[in-house]
Amino acid sequence: MFVANVANVMFSHAHLAAAWLQAAADTSSSGVDIIEMWKSMGWLAKGVVIILFIMSGWSIGVMIDRLMAFSAARTQSRAFAPAVAGALKQGNLDEAIKVAERNNKSHLAKVVQAGLMEFRAHQASTDIPGEIVEASKRALERTEAIVHAELKRGLGGLATIGSTAPFIGLFGTVVGILNAFNGIAHSKVTGLAAVAGGISEALITTAMGLVVAIPAVMMFNYLTNRVEAFDVEMDNSSSELVDYFLKKRQAR
Repeated sequence: MFVANVANVMFSHAHLAAAWLQAAADTSSSGVDIIEMWKSMGWLAKGVVIILFIMSGWSIGVMIDRLMAFSAARTQSRAFAPAVAGALKQGNLDEAIKVAERNNKSHLAKVVQAGLMEFRAHQASTDIPGEIVEASKRALERTEAIVHAELKRGLGGLATIGSTAPFIGLFGTVVGILNAFNGIAHSKVTGLAAVAGGISEALITTAMGLVVAIPAVMMFNYLTNRVEAFDVEMDNSSSELVDYFLKKRQAR
């Protein structure tokens, strides 16, 4: 599902990239012709540009996917918390579990549901070994780890893009400058004018690398902070639920 979302985002923005390239080709006031630069690039430099475009599309897909997932988790958690608290105050575990199932995109609901189902299973059957509160606590911890991994999905790739894109762009620049100087050696023409065009083309890959990396790094830091905030909320909910289980066991 995650790969499909990213692919859909990349393909949906393909026409925008084509329109941008056409606009760049039609604009000559700046004196920079992107299409001509692309045609004059070597195959290795073109490969670097293509790789950077793919990395950019992937990072945008990850950003959109995570922002949508976090927004849904936050919205459903706000509705879930008071509803499940009311059900637990009434001692209605079945209703609390149903509330969690209705808010299946909430990180809190996933964790609380696991603990409630484990607690209910131990209450309903004496054949299940183990202490009821400890078993519920272990179920909460396992689910927290699973939800944490789900929340962080794609962030590793975003960090990799943010850290490697500038170096990939720099690699394209180095190759382009080498080609420019090799051109001087073969043409026997010296002076800044002889290499200006080649160097400007080579520097495009560095600029593209920075354009890809800067948003990726910024969004990685932002999304990581969001995941840490969700972790704190899950820890607090688990702790409160364990306290609830202890009170229920003492009341029996």
